[in-house]
Amino acid sequence: MNQQNYNKFQEVSGNTIKIGIGVLVSLVAIGTVGYHLIEGWEIIDCLYMTIITIATVGFKEVGPLSTGGKIFTMGLIVTSLSSLAYVGTSIARFVFDGDLANYIKTYRVDKKIAKLKNHVIIVGFGRNGEQAAVELAEHGVEFVIIDRRDNVISRIRENRELLYIKGDATHEEVLEQAGIYDARALIATTPNDADNVFVVLTARSMNPGLTVISRASEIGSQMKLKRAGATNVIMPERIGGQRMAKLVHQPDVVEFLEYILLQKTLDVNLEEVSCRNLAQQFVGKSILDLKVRELSGANIIGIKTGGSRYIFNPDPKMIVSRNDQLFVLGSPGQIKKMKEILEL
Repeated sequence: MNQQNYNKFQEVSGNTIKIGIGVLVSLVAIGTVGYHLIEGWEIIDCLYMTIITIATVGFKEVGPLSTGGKIFTMGLIVTSLSSLAYVGTSIARFVFDGDLANYIKTYRVDKKIAKLKNHVIIVGFGRNGEQAAVELAEHGVEFVIIDRRDNVISRIRENRELLYIKGDATHEEVLEQAGIYDARALIATTPNDADNVFVVLTARSMNPGLTVISRASEIGSQMKLKRAGATNVIMPERIGGQRMAKLVHQPDVVEFLEYILLQKTLDVNLEEVSCRNLAQQFVGKSILDLKVRELSGANIIGIKTGGSRYIFNPDPKMIVSRNDQLFVLGSPGQIKKMKEILEL
């Protein structure tokens, strides 16, 4: 369990235990002193009388009780029963209200998060964040959700498969807890642009090589997020409007691209393939020389050059270098075979 959750668990459970012990010690001390002052017995006898009274075991009294002693004994019994009942109720509430179960789940979740490598951090679990989580899960990408809202965390806990952290992602310790140094990407989806700017700025300062994707609600926030370190900035409203407009005059094109990019099946994938590990025999060769289509069945439909220039439907005579990224269309098996051939 991370230190924050561990401290919180200790605080809640520890307070309940401390209250119980405090009540018991107080009752024993009050009873012992009370019997000594009222009856004048020896301390050991007063202590014994107090213990058997609090425990309500029904053993014989140390000696005959005076009227004051009887009244004190009745008061001690009522007080002890009420106090112990309160402590017992507190413990039962801690267990049955779900607090204990939540802390146990948090402990297990934290252990899993600590082992993650090359994962994605999702900040905010609203509509955009939840959809991002669904897409990542469908493609087998591990992720951690960060949200500070109690109602959202309660909803997340209903799914045993989700890894989450309750906290403010603008704080470095929360991002560190989410494994920011070992993460491959961070997605900031909160509806507040100012919060996203702080999250992006903090994440970028902690992990300069991180891919950071941020949501923006206002057009003016795009440049701010870019300056803060966002790799890409997405405006859901703008994308939604563009999609609706294209569905009017290019419906089949939109549906075709969505089938490729957002499909639930594994019939066809559009993937990035890095040339970083390109086999020596292919260095300086053209796309035609690679014989990708002939040997694997996959198709190279685009290239991102080392100079960050995008080329669509590249000329077969174009030379490929290890600084390039290939955009490949094909089935998972075809793409896998292509990678094996090019990285021999």
